Order: sequence, then structure tokens, then C-alpha cells
Amino acid sequence: MHRNSALYASPIGSISLISSEGALRKLSIEGQKGGEMAPESGKCSVLDEARRQLDLYFAGKLTAFNVPLAEEGTLFQRRVWEALRTIPYGTTTSYTWLANAIGSPLAVRAVGAANGRNPIGIITPCHRVIGANGSLTGYAGGLDRKRALLQLEGALEKGLV
Repeated sequence: MHRNSALYASPIGSISLISSEGALRKLSIEGQKGGEMAPESGKCSVLDEARRQLDLYFAGKLTAFNVPLAEEGTLFQRRVWEALRTIPYGTTTSYTWLANAIGSPLAVRAVGAANGRNPIGIITPCHRVIGANGSLTGYAGGLDRKRALLQLEGALEKGLV
């Protein structure tokens, strides 16, 4: 499988984007736990579109991404990641809500683990999931970046966190 990669300079740090077969497969923030910083590999329309949409997102002009995605994970993980993409921009939710949304209300811990393995953060908005008590909980990119993304989206200003 041929992979393309690109770097994106974002307000929260350098982001590595990896695509193959016409879809985005990975988004890693520099220093992210389990992240991969891949060097530029040349022109790719999927990566160009991902960067364009990230520009709009960080400018506060895009609330939903539509880049083609192809995450690699188990069926359970992919169900969690699909549910993450239903969380509206500017809002937050809990792991319990996410477990209920995928029809597995007793799998809160497994949902949390799948959330933590999300390979396409920001675009698949795992940063919108917080603790049941309203606290900011773990984020592979770091809590400062999670806070920055939620502030960008206006979720912190609304008192949701």
C-alpha cells in the first residue's frame, strides 16, 4: 500500500498527515503519545484537502470535516470513532454517552480505550469527550491542546467543561 504524508503547521503544533488509497489514515500531533511524524512525501489531493479543511477549522470557519477517512482498527473501535464524529462542534459529551451511542452501555472503559486509540484526532473529535464530572480527561496530544481545541470551538465558554 503506497502511503503519502504531509506536515501541517497548526496553532497547537506540527501535525503529520498520512493517507493511502484516497483516504486519510492518520493525523498525529507532534509529541502525541503513539503519534508518528512522517516526512513530506509529495503531492496528494487527499492531504491537500485535509490541510485546506484544517486551515478553515483553525480559523473558526469549519465545524465539520468531510475528508475521506480510512482508520485502521477493530470493528468496536471503528464504531466508537464513527460515534465521535456525531458529537456536534462546540459541545462536549461523556464516555457514558458514547458507550450508549454505540449500543454498549456497559463498555465505558472499552470506549475510553478506543477513544484513546483514535488515529485521526481533531477530524474525529475525541477531544470533545470529557469526564462525567465535567473535568478534562486524557488526550493523546496533551490536556493543553485539548483545552485549546475546546476553546477554539467555544465549548469552554459555554460552561460545558
